[in-house]
Amino acid sequence: MLITNGHVVTGDPALGTQEACDVLIEDGRITAVGPQLDREGAEILDATGMLVLPGFVDTHKHTWQSAVRHRCTELDLRTYFGEMFGRLGAQYRPEDVYAGNLLGALSALDAGTTTLMDWSHVQNSPAHSDQAIAALQDSGIRAVFGHGWPLTDLPEWIGGSSRPHTSDVRRIRHDLLSDDHALVTLQLAARGPELSTLDATSADLAMARELGIRTSIHMGCGPDFGAMAAIAQLEKAGLLGPDLTFVHCSESSNVEFELIAAHGASIALAPQHEQGMPGIGHTPIDRVRAFGITAGLSSDTETFGAADLFTQMRVGLVAHRSQLAERRTQHDLPAFGVADVFRLATQGGADTLGLGDRVGSLSPGKRADVVLLRATDSNLFPVTDPVAAVVSSAHPGNVDTVLVDGVVRKRGGVLTGDLARARTLASASHRRLLG
Repeated sequence: MLITNGHVVTGDPALGTQEACDVLIEDGRITAVGPQLDREGAEILDATGMLVLPGFVDTHKHTWQSAVRHRCTELDLRTYFGEMFGRLGAQYRPEDVYAGNLLGALSALDAGTTTLMDWSHVQNSPAHSDQAIAALQDSGIRAVFGHGWPLTDLPEWIGGSSRPHTSDVRRIRHDLLSDDHALVTLQLAARGPELSTLDATSADLAMARELGIRTSIHMGCGPDFGAMAAIAQLEKAGLLGPDLTFVHCSESSNVEFELIAAHGASIALAPQHEQGMPGIGHTPIDRVRAFGITAGLSSDTETFGAADLFTQMRVGLVAHRSQLAERRTQHDLPAFGVADVFRLATQGGADTLGLGDRVGSLSPGKRADVVLLRATDSNLFPVTDPVAAVVSSAHPGNVDTVLVDGVVRKRGGVLTGDLARARTLASASHRRLLG
C-alpha cells in the first residue's frame, strides 16, 4: 500500500513533518517515507487534504467497563470504586467482558487509537480473561492485555491482601499469548503494595519476570494511597525496574518520582480523570517532564470520561498551563507545548508499554499503525501547524482512515469492524448490569 500526497507528521525527529509526502507499506511494515515514492504494484490510498499521523497509543484503559459508559461521571473516586468494583464487578459474566472490550476497542479505533493497554481487573474466572482477549483479537486493534484480579470475594484481594496473583496468568502466557510480536500481547496488571502486602507484591513481580512480561500498577491515586509511599517501598525492597509502569501517581512524592526516573520505570497518565474525578489529585504531567520520566496518555474508564486521546492531550496541556507559573518556579522547566503532548500520545505511549521499537512513529522499519485525519474539515481548515491542529482542535469525527499493522480498520470515516454486533452485545450487557 502507498499512502500518497499527505501532510505527514512522522513523529520521528530524523524525518520531521513533510508536506506532499508518501508512506510506503509492505507486509504490514513501513518501508519508506518521502515524496513521490515508486507506486508500481501498490494499492494507492490518496491522502490529499489529510494529515497522516502515527496511531495513538492508549497506555491504560479499563475496557471491560465500556458498556456502562457515563455511569460514574458525577462520582468521586471512592464512590466509583464502590459502584464498579463493589457493586457491579462481581455481576460481570464472561459475555459482559467480551461486550465491553469489543465496544471499547472499536471506539478506540474509531478515534485513531491503534494500540490499547487493556487494564483488565475483572478476572472473575478464566473464561472472563479468555473473552477479554477474544474481543481484543476480534476488534483488530493492537492491544496489551493486562491480567488483573477477580472482583468476586473482593476483600480477599485488596486492602493488604497476602494472596498471590492468580496463577491463571501462566495458562494465558503459555496457551494464548506466548508470542510477544503478535497483535495482542500480555502484561501483568498488579495490585502492588497499596492493595497487597509487600511479600505478595514481590511474588507477583517475580512471576511476571519469570514469564517475561511487563507489569503495570496503580500508584498514588488519591492522598491516602499517596501517603503509603508504595514506590519507595518497592525501591527499598529492590523491586523497582524498567519493566514497571505506574498509573496516575498523582499523590506520589517528588522523591518517588526521582526513584521512578532513576530505575527507568514509566508512568501512564489520564489527565481528564486525574483533573476531573474528585479524590485522585492533579495530573502530574509537569512532574513527569521535570524528572525526565517516560510517560504516555490513557483514557482510563469510559464510565467517567472520553474514549479518545484528543481529549487527554487537550486536558493535559490545559492542566499544565493553568499552573505554569508555579510549576516553572518549582522545576525551572521550558514550556510544555503541543509537540510534547502529541509525543505523549504516540511515541511516549509506545515507550511506556515497551513497544517503542515497534510503533509510536512513522519510521521505516516500524509496524504500519497509521491514522489519516481530514484536514479539510471545517474545524481544522486551514492548517497552519499540523501538530497544533491535532492537539488543539481535532476530534474523533475528523478521523478518516485507520490502519493497524497495515490493515485498514476504518475507511472513509466508517469502521470496517462489525459495530452493529458490538452495539447489540453492549446493549444487552448494559441492560442486564444496570437493570
